Amino acid sequence: MDAEVVLQEEDMEGSWTLLSLFSSFLMVFGGALPYIPQYQEIQRSSNTEGFSTRVCLVLLIANILRIFFWIGKQFELTLLLQSVVMILTMLAMLHLCCTVHSTNRVSTKQHRLTAKISGRNQAWFILGSSLQIHEAVLQALE
Repeated sequence: MDAEVVLQEEDMEGSWTLLSLFSSFLMVFGGALPYIPQYQEIQRSSNTEGFSTRVCLVLLIANILRIFFWIGKQFELTLLLQSVVMILTMLAMLHLCCTVHSTNRVSTKQHRLTAKISGRNQAWFILGSSLQIHEAVLQALE
């Protein structure tokens, strides 16, 4: 009988260990999971409308402060790993936003350049067909 009780206790401990590991895993990655669809949507549409980079800033500061606090007074390792994962997530989101903004900015500049060429200096492109005239106009616009 004592052997059966010991085996049941070991099974219970194994179950609790598995449940503890699963909950720790969810705590570490659960905060970053909602950003996956948002990342994919921003990447697909090349539009950051509706996404606040200020929220990223606040979360970065909060998680960096949590890591600094952990250095002074160590707490559960799960919370430290959660901070590291959130910092990486926020950096990935900010990188994507900066990439999308710079891409949009470049396309806007190209659109303005095309508008200048087709508007103000359209006569040069109609009258002259040589490459030198085109290059001179482009250099004048820069």
